[in-house]
Amino acid sequence: MKMKFNPTGLRMLLTFAAAFLTLALTAQDLSGNWKLNTSKSKLNAEFSMAPGEVIIKHDGNNLTIERHHEFQGQAFTVNDKFTLDGKECINEGFQGTKKKSTASWSDDKKTLTIKSSLDMGDGGMVKTTETLTLEAGILTMVSAASSDWGDFSETQVFEKK
Repeated sequence: MKMKFNPTGLRMLLTFAAAFLTLALTAQDLSGNWKLNTSKSKLNAEFSMAPGEVIIKHDGNNLTIERHHEFQGQAFTVNDKFTLDGKECINEGFQGTKKKSTASWSDDKKTLTIKSSLDMGDGGMVKTTETLTLEAGILTMVSAASSDWGDFSETQVFEKK
């Protein structure tokens, strides 16, 4: 039995394979309104940097993270904008300082890492690393900071609102 070459079938097969590969290599969409689940999180007992709510807008190479915090009865919001290509982004830090950050995906596109440095203006420097992963509808942010005052880390677990 002799098989015939079918160029249309081959094109369809290659199109499906390319689409599958593109989906497999595409980074996760982190967009959404996320609420902190304190019972699933590992927060510092004395002082936590965890926001109660996070709003993420993820559009292609651009990511905006809006963090809603409360500290000593005062509500405040921190807004950061990043490009996801590893290029440096500058956002406002504490009291007019500038926070320099880079954001990039892991090779498997499942983990986003944001590395930042914040010059405190008094010669002190704070360096932070955040990793964001989305699995089974749960957003996990692992935050670590290092400065002259010591090291700090916690795991924040968010569920979609």
